[in-house]
Amino acid sequence: MKNNRITTISKFLSKYLRHQPEQLGLQLDVGGWVKVEDLLNASAKHNFPISPSELEEVVATNEKKRFSFDSTGMLIRANQGHSVEVDLQLEPVRPPDRLYHGTAEKSVEAIMQSGLQKMSRHHVHLSSERSTAKAVGQRHGKPVIFSVDAASMHKDGYLFYCSANQVWLVECVPPEYLQKIDNT
Repeated sequence: MKNNRITTISKFLSKYLRHQPEQLGLQLDVGGWVKVEDLLNASAKHNFPISPSELEEVVATNEKKRFSFDSTGMLIRANQGHSVEVDLQLEPVRPPDRLYHGTAEKSVEAIMQSGLQKMSRHHVHLSSERSTAKAVGQRHGKPVIFSVDAASMHKDGYLFYCSANQVWLVECVPPEYLQKIDNT
């Protein structure tokens, strides 16, 4: 499959598995799961047919591992990043001592004052690697990377979760746990 088709399907899946499932007539089950058959039928009904092999390729090759099948291959979900109410059934886990968050330079002042907020999503997204944080920050302009003192946050009672695609999730990150770092 061509890269532009993979990207188009990935964006379609993100929209409807993370943000607007109801527009396709889908309802996310506990864990955020949807029957593959229902997704494929709804997609075709809305003039965006996806073949089972295309869906498998997108899930397998998505760089950020945004989607996954259950162990039977009969269900699919977005691993994180939802703006609709969903219980991904993640268990709290101890985070690495340091995590990272990438953002655009224009957001730095607000972050320094208010910390990292989940905004329209369920959690703040963090990474265990600076390079990933930099890539995320570059999507919206000149990137800035924040180091998160996750060890202190955990000690102070904040709950961390790790999604299936290794994105670290937390309700918020107050400014006292943040340090702006050199992004090179």
